[in-house]
Amino acid sequence: MSGEQRAPLKGKRILVAKPGLDGHDIGAKVVALALRDAGAEVVYTGLRKSPQHIARVAVDEDVDAVGLSILSGSHRELVAETMASLEALGGGDIRVFVGGTIPPEDQGELLAMGVRRIFTSEMTLARVIAELAQALS
Repeated sequence: MSGEQRAPLKGKRILVAKPGLDGHDIGAKVVALALRDAGAEVVYTGLRKSPQHIARVAVDEDVDAVGLSILSGSHRELVAETMASLEALGGGDIRVFVGGTIPPEDQGELLAMGVRRIFTSEMTLARVIAELAQALS
């Protein structure tokens, strides 16, 4: 197996964030560890961060992507605020991904906002890594 296959995200900086009031972060931590194991440098913001805080950290850390983990049902509002905050801070080119409990009927709206991919709990970590690697190449 080549190094590229073992580390498909090598050299990528990815921010994993938990916006809003949701206090469940096990899934976000599992994904963060999988990203690290795939070669990415991961920045984790911790729980209950505002979209403005997440955008500021993303810009300050010069990340390639932001992964928002949202289980609270407020994904439309939190994504819209995060995207607007990134744009306002000059980070409009940072790619945004969303994972968590995202109903199928809301996914089109998130994609229309500029979200690059949506990852649900049914997806394997291998698929998440593969899709991120493809989207960030």
